[in-house]
Amino acid sequence: MNGKQRRHNPFRSDVFNSMLNAAEQKAARIICSPYLHRTTNAEDFRMALDPQAGEFLKKLAALNAPALHELTLEQARRQAVPISGPIREVARIDNRRIPGPNGEIPVRIYQPADVAATRPAPALVFFHGGGWVICNLDTYDSLCRDLALAADCVVVSVDYRLAPEHKFPAAADDAYAATVWVCDHSNELNIDPNRIAVAGDSAGGNLAAVVSLMARDRGNPAIAFQVLIYPITDYSFDTESYQANSEGYFLTRMIMEWFWEQYLECPEDGTHPYASPLRADDLSNLPPALVTTAGFDPLCDEGRAYAQRLQAAGNDTELVHYEGMIHGYVRRTDLFDRARETVDLIGDRLKKKLN
Repeated sequence: MNGKQRRHNPFRSDVFNSMLNAAEQKAARIICSPYLHRTTNAEDFRMALDPQAGEFLKKLAALNAPALHELTLEQARRQAVPISGPIREVARIDNRRIPGPNGEIPVRIYQPADVAATRPAPALVFFHGGGWVICNLDTYDSLCRDLALAADCVVVSVDYRLAPEHKFPAAADDAYAATVWVCDHSNELNIDPNRIAVAGDSAGGNLAAVVSLMARDRGNPAIAFQVLIYPITDYSFDTESYQANSEGYFLTRMIMEWFWEQYLECPEDGTHPYASPLRADDLSNLPPALVTTAGFDPLCDEGRAYAQRLQAAGNDTELVHYEGMIHGYVRRTDLFDRARETVDLIGDRLKKKLN
C-alpha cells in the first residue's frame, strides 16, 4: 500500500462505541500526569502539546523524510535503531534462544544489580513495540535496562516473530510461549513463578494484553500484573483520537493501517480477541493492570476503552494519562522528561504488585 492508498476498515465505529459506553458505566480510575492539568473526567484528555514533544516533532518534520509506510520493509526496519545516549548498567545480561511454537525465540535477560542472587526475584516479560513489523531486542535494550532497575526485577525481553513474514497469530503465539517458558524455568532463572508480570508498548502492549487473555483461557501461567503502554487494542481507525491525531504527531493513521495490513492475513482476523483484545466478549478474571495513554496518540481512545472495560469486568485497573505526549515517547528517556516519569511510575507499580 502506497502513501495515497488506504484500506477501508470494514468494522464500524459503533462496535467500539458500544463497548466504550458499557465500560464507562464503571470507569477505571484515571490519573493524569502532573504536567499542565489534572482531571477525573474521562473525556477531558486533549491538552497542550508538551514542549519537548513539540521540539522533537519540529526536528522530525525538518528532515522531510519519507513516512514509514512509504519505505520498503528493509528500509523501515533499518530506521528502528537503538536509542543513543548513556546506557545504564545492570549486573548481568544473558542472550538466549528458547523453544517456540515454530523454531527458537531469541530472548535477552536483564538482571539488575540490586536483585539478590540468593533469593527468587520477581520477573517482567517484556514485548517490544513496532507494529508487529519493526524493532527488536537491541531497539529496546535501553528501556529494558531502565525497567529492570526501576522495578528491581529480572526483565526478559522477547524477540517474537515479525510480520509480514509471520502473520497473526505468530507474534502472539511466541509471546505466550516465552511467558510459559519463563514460568517453567523459574528455578533456573532464580525467579518467583508467582511474581511474573507482562508488559509492552504499542504492539508490545497488545501482546501483553493478549498473553494475559491466553493465560486465563488456557489456565497457565499465573500472571501477577500487566503493564500496557499506549497499547493497540482494536482493529479500528474510527475513534476520536484517530481523527484528531491522524497525522503530524509521529505515529499516523496511515502507518497504523500499514502495520495492521502487514500483521493480518485477512481483515476478518482483526475481529479475533487475540488480535483485538478490546473485542473479547469476556474480560473478567484477568491480572491487575496499569494502562498508560498519551494525549496526542491515535491509539489513546482504544487504550482508555480497554482500561475501562477491564475495570468494568472487575479487574483492578489503573489508567494513567499523559496528556501532552505523543506515541512512542516512553522509549526516549534521553529526550522527554515524561518518559523518565513513566518509567519510574511503572517501576513503582511493579514493585507494589510483585513484592
